[in-house]
Amino acid sequence: MPFFSVIIPLFNKEKFIEATLKSVLNQTFIDFEILIINDGSTDKSSQIIEGFDDPRIRYFYKENAGVSSARNDGIKKAQSNYISFIDADDYWYPDFLEEIFKNIKNYPEQKVFSGAIEIETSKKVIPASYSITKTNDCEIVNYFTASSKETVICTSCAVFHKNIFDKIGNFDIQVKSGQDTDMWIRIGMNYPIVFSWKILARYVYDENSLSKNKNYLNKKINFSKFEEKEKTNLSLKKFLDLNRFSLAIKSKLITDNESFNYYYKAIDLKNITFKKRLLLLMPSVILKPLIHLKLILTNNGLGSSVFK
Repeated sequence: MPFFSVIIPLFNKEKFIEATLKSVLNQTFIDFEILIINDGSTDKSSQIIEGFDDPRIRYFYKENAGVSSARNDGIKKAQSNYISFIDADDYWYPDFLEEIFKNIKNYPEQKVFSGAIEIETSKKVIPASYSITKTNDCEIVNYFTASSKETVICTSCAVFHKNIFDKIGNFDIQVKSGQDTDMWIRIGMNYPIVFSWKILARYVYDENSLSKNKNYLNKKINFSKFEEKEKTNLSLKKFLDLNRFSLAIKSKLITDNESFNYYYKAIDLKNITFKKRLLLLMPSVILKPLIHLKLILTNNGLGSSVFK
């Protein structure tokens, strides 16, 4: 049985999948299997996969049902106790699995392991900024308090013990945007995170993701499943309010007043900064150019995410 199962959900990534797959195959730690779940691609992704000859690769084709369904299929098929995901346009550094393996051996009682990332924009590559005080090369952190800037669990830079999915469930296939956040919240409510400060992966930043999210706003996570828990878990409440702020802004940008009011009313304004409170009050005609400017600055490495 391989030590790691690496799950790659694949949908129309012919321009990226070769580099992503090579970054996995070039790991210095070699005891792993790769499960490529082709989620109904219509481009040349499958032909590119056929060009690889490595017994560690297991390839599966399925009808298109979304990235959550593909990841869930991979979890079901995984042969290892430790599962990792990498999106088909992201990139691992060669020591990713070796670093995680070392941390698993150092913290055998823990179930969730992650590492720092860098972000590739169309202009430059920048290290992610985290809301953690560095005290060592590796920290055991609370997910919610550690993720008020950049999430400490990036989908393409984390490893999970397989039995956590038995406890908290798989990815929610009903959520079309924010499904990762939904999963990380459920994990954060049950497990601490072993976080390595070493940059182990590169996330490819998509400056058009805001417009893509608009199409799925009515299928985004609404946090209602966490309403009882956030009443007593203050760090969870603050984390949810930061995400509600993001969703409220996106709702305002597409003049969806019903969704805006839904998210806005649930926010404890003490949990967000004065600047964010001010943005919530601005009309969309002013907000849109400000967001566009922020996107340009982020793309050039000046500032962090658009909404946090």
